[in-house]
Amino acid sequence: MLLRRAGEPAGYDSFAPILLLAGIGQGIVELLSGACVYFRGGAEAVLTFLLWCLLLVVCWPLALVALLLYPLVWLLLLPFRIIGIAVGGVLELLWAVVTLPARVLGGGRRL
Repeated sequence: MLLRRAGEPAGYDSFAPILLLAGIGQGIVELLSGACVYFRGGAEAVLTFLLWCLLLVVCWPLALVALLLYPLVWLLLLPFRIIGIAVGGVLELLWAVVTLPARVLGGGRRL
């Protein structure tokens, strides 16, 4: 639903204060809030995109090769990410087992 009814809650409108400060009316904010996909990439994603645009202007063949190779590199590195998540889980489990006696005896969260 692109337009919100009058009685519906506002929800998560992270861009609404910016649009209202810019002088755009509430109707536009209500229209955009249902149509937008919220992206939590932050400044890192914007910087990456700007660097890719700069590369596209300076050397467009290299930028296109990078654009085509990025998914392949991501797929090649995916097993290492999964192994990293598994090793992190095992280390957290070992830490919980090691600190369990201190927690049971009343050590609290001082560790």
